[in-house]
Amino acid sequence: MPHIKNALFRYRIIDRALRNEYAPFPSKIKLRELCEEALYGANYGDHICDSTIEKDLFAMRNEHDAPIQYSKKERGYYYGDKHFSLDEVPLNNSDIEAIRFAANTLSQFKDVSVFKQFGYAIDKIVQSVSKEVMQGSDDSVVEFEQAISSRGSEFIPIILNAINSKTMLFFDYESFQSQQRKPRKVGPYLLKEYRNRWYMLCFDVVKNAITNYALDRIFDLKDSEERFVSPISFDSKKFFKYSTGITASDSPPQIVQLKANEIAARYIESQPFHHSQRVYKKLPTGETIFEMEVYLTEDFYRLLLAYSNEITVIKPDLLISILKERAKGVLNNYSE
Repeated sequence: MPHIKNALFRYRIIDRALRNEYAPFPSKIKLRELCEEALYGANYGDHICDSTIEKDLFAMRNEHDAPIQYSKKERGYYYGDKHFSLDEVPLNNSDIEAIRFAANTLSQFKDVSVFKQFGYAIDKIVQSVSKEVMQGSDDSVVEFEQAISSRGSEFIPIILNAINSKTMLFFDYESFQSQQRKPRKVGPYLLKEYRNRWYMLCFDVVKNAITNYALDRIFDLKDSEERFVSPISFDSKKFFKYSTGITASDSPPQIVQLKANEIAARYIESQPFHHSQRVYKKLPTGETIFEMEVYLTEDFYRLLLAYSNEITVIKPDLLISILKERAKGVLNNYSE
């Protein structure tokens, strides 16, 4: 899989700046600002540093024979050959694959409204690079998991704005169980995607607690100018430290040990349940005992149940009891 070369996009932006007759001799700082604004919508230096631009200028000279020179008098860069343009430089196969890979990555979000502005910006850069990028075989050799455009994605821009401006949000929320809607007043902290569904982590004023709400069950969302002053300190890394999904827990995390057969162990090692997971012991039978520290939540139960009889929980007793009850329910569904 080719490395996504963001440098290729920056080269084209720098190239256009050096050929801009209306703003000649751009400085290194100006080139950085132009690149960052085109790619990230900001120019504060949070994403691209001056040293990156220096490396880009060096690479353009060496890899693409760009006649870049520096004018001490004008304190900026220019092309020694006024007729030079990167548009005339053919892309190699690696460049073409890198840009096509980046475009394919972005395209999986094309139906999510909040990403359209970024898609449009990168489309312009890709189109200016070369038509060759969009040509070639129609057979894709890389296929991403399709990001489902579920209901509620249209709320993402409103929620993002509220998070950045630290203002309250009002909406009705529909319960999965009762199918009834209740009004909510929240201060948003974070947007998080989990298994092709978007969630908002927020402080619920009525519950007086941090809560997550699935966007597809939010209705009649309204923003406001009411300021949100968080009564607690929210740190997403600490909040999700022991989580295996979108849900945290008021109860303390538990040390979990489970035994997996040889085949299941390979899958679990390659795709861990949690970042704390470690191999506790390898057994002579080929089985493996894993240990991790996690919250006991519905997300975790579903992960374990997906392995059915391929794993056995050793501890804690509470988790064993819960899984036994779930197993009885499965058997009852197939009883005559």
